[in-house]
Order: sequence, then structure tokens, then C-alpha cells
Amino acid sequence: MTVRTRFAPSPTGLLHVGNARAALFCYLFAKGQSGQFILRMDDTDEARSTAEFADAIKQDLAWLGLDYDETFKQSEHFDKYQAAFEDLKARGLVYACYETPDELERKRKRQLSRGLPPVYDRAALQLSADQIAAYEAEGRTPHYRFKLSGQPIIWDDMVRGEQKIETASLSDPVIRRADGSWLYTLPSVVDDIDAKISHVIRGEDHVTNSGAQIEIIEALGGTVPVFAHFSLMLAADGGALSKRLGSLSLGDIRQSGVEPMALNSLIARLGTADPVEPVQTMAQLIDGFDMSRLGRAPARFDAEDVTRLNARILHEMPHETAAPRLADMGAPEAAEFWDGIKGNLTRFSDVQDILRLINGPVTPVIEEADKDYIAAALEALPQGDLDEASWSQWTQSLKESTGRKGRALFMPLRQALTGQAHGPEMQHLLPLIGYDKAVARLQGREESQAEG
Repeated sequence: MTVRTRFAPSPTGLLHVGNARAALFCYLFAKGQSGQFILRMDDTDEARSTAEFADAIKQDLAWLGLDYDETFKQSEHFDKYQAAFEDLKARGLVYACYETPDELERKRKRQLSRGLPPVYDRAALQLSADQIAAYEAEGRTPHYRFKLSGQPIIWDDMVRGEQKIETASLSDPVIRRADGSWLYTLPSVVDDIDAKISHVIRGEDHVTNSGAQIEIIEALGGTVPVFAHFSLMLAADGGALSKRLGSLSLGDIRQSGVEPMALNSLIARLGTADPVEPVQTMAQLIDGFDMSRLGRAPARFDAEDVTRLNARILHEMPHETAAPRLADMGAPEAAEFWDGIKGNLTRFSDVQDILRLINGPVTPVIEEADKDYIAAALEALPQGDLDEASWSQWTQSLKESTGRKGRALFMPLRQALTGQAHGPEMQHLLPLIGYDKAVARLQGREESQAEG
């Protein structure tokens, strides 16, 4: 059997971190089994679904590195849903209901007030032909429900172990609204059967739905897929993730400069006992993913963890990965440059700040107490082309001539040359700054003055 998973977002909004986790799990499991990852656009809500949201979803998946093998839209399959609906209806497994939403709500409240579960009472099955005719004469159009068997549904969940749903305790699910539009249940089942989905991987909020979906799959003659329901994500403090920093859209996160592998590295391990580690490539993440490691406890998402991972990924990023991006920024592509600066990066965009230290303009910082020392440093600066050895030679000479050492030796030079107290190692920066700019900065001249 070819493993086939699907990620099924609705193009009615932007993807967020929770969506990304679901998509990533589906992708990693499929690719780890040499299988296929399918993107299904659940766009049956034609009023709210837009091409712009669909495009944004595809852009977000591309940014994450989740390449899908196939894609399709549910709006292309209305004829298939209609055929399945008519089949189930002809066999008495789908029935029409004429209650209005207000009437159903009143029923629900009465049941709750009596201490009863708010389960639909199947009153529609007792309607006479005259009652149905009267409702239709009023202008009522029915909604339709799937008739559950009332038997327990049992399956072995890849995350939760054996699961049992007593369908006798559930309302028959509405599969079609009175306006003729489809709810999630029937179209999802029809498409899973048609697309030969072997594994349905999704959040635990769908566990109860699975009972009804398994019955519909079997009623339509399909093969029941393997289910895996993973725990939902909470904020770091245990509260709901919605409306918090962690639920920003993936587009917002991408615009903030986060590396996709930083987010992937974190959410791939959330909910497991395994340590979160920075991973450079999707292939590494696939190799290290194990669905059986997912636990039942809620996963905690902290945006600060993404920031920390982002820095670690940049600090460990190989030069060959960074080089094309450096070229796009107009930065030096040499391995020496990358190896010299990467330890100071939190975002890749920080390279621009380092380029400003090199190219200027820079306002030198020279304390009054250090003026004589900086003047001596100017005299001792090696002339001509500076290289990786120049900094060591220069500071060793100054140490011997002035007696300075440690911070007193290095910090005044850094502040004069870069205007800052922190940054990449000066042995790497000095050759990039170059002799002429170094002289100007040691003289206390701003870059515009040096150029003039």
C-alpha cells in the first residue's frame, strides 16, 4: 500500500502555526514512508473561499518546504458528492429534517434542562407525508442527516491507541444544509476514498467526528484509513493559542525573518519527549520524525523558542547554504566572511547591519581617555591590504608598546572602527573595512567626511 496523507485547509483565511503543524506531520510521515503528500483545498464554502487565500496557502507551504505531490479543490467534486448523497439516501442512510435552527436550539435546551444529552431525537423519521407536505407548503427546505448505526466504532489510533466512539450517544450528523451546501463530513469522506488516502493525520478535536466518518466510509464501500489524532497546541502559559503571538499567520512569521526550518524544527518535536534541536534540512527532519513519539499531553508553543532556534540554525548554517543569499544581499560570498559573522546573527537580515559596519557610514566612538591610545593605534596600523592576520599582528604590537591587554586593548579599537561595543570578531571585520576606512575611523572622522 502506498502511503498517502492529505492536508486539507479551507481557503477562507491565512494559515497559522497550528495549521503548519498539521501539514508538517502529514508531510513528514508520508515522506518517511516513501509516500505521497496531497493538498486538498476544502472550498465548499463558496461565499468565503477566495483564490487569494488559496494562493497564500500554497506560498506558505512552499516557504515551509512542504512540496505536495497532488492538489485539487473540493469545488471541482460537487458531482461526486451528489452521487454519494443520492446513493446513501436511496438506501435510507440519509434522511430529510425540517426543523429550523431555532427549533433545534429549543430542543437542545429542553434536553439539557432535564439532564439529558443534547442528542437529536430523530423526530424527522416519524413525520407523515401530510406533515412533510405542510412544512414544504410553508416554504421550508430540509437539511439532511446521516443515520448512524448506534453501534460502537473502534479503531487503533496511531497516537491515542484504541479509540471507541459510541454512536448511540451522538446526534446523526448534518451532512447537507437547507440551502443545499455541503458540510465537511460527506465531501471529506468522498475525497479521501477517491484520493486513496491511507492515513488521516489531524488534531484530536476530530476524534469524535471519526466515528461518523468511519460509518460513512464503510457505507460507501471505501477502505477505512489509519487515523492519527495528535494533541492540540497551547500557549507557553497553558492558555489558548488563539489571538496570541504564536497564532500569527505564517505570512507574518515569514515576514519577521524567521527561517522556515526554525519553525519546522520546533513544531516537529512539540508534543514529544524528544529534545528540540535545530535542523538544517527537511531530509534530516524526515529521518528524525516518529509518529509514535507523539504524546497525549497538549503541546506548548512559545514564540521565543522559535527565535532561539532561528539563531542556532544560522550559527550552524553551512557556507554553501548561505552563499546564494549573501550574494543576493550584495554581501561578500567568501566562507571566511560567513564563518566570521554567523555567530552574531539572530535573523539572516542581520547581515545588513554587519554590512553597514563594513561599508559605513559609521560614527566612531572614541572616549577622551583613549584618544592617545587610538592615536598610537593609528600609527601602528599595518599599511596596505589588510588580511585575516592583520588584527592579531596589530593588537600584539599595541600590547607590547602600550602595555594594554584584554578589554582595554581591544574595546577602544572596536568602538573606533565600528561605533559599537559588540559584533563579529574584528579579525574578520578589519580586512573588510579596509585600510582607508580604518584610518578615517581611527582619526574620528565619520564616513561622509572620509569620502569628502
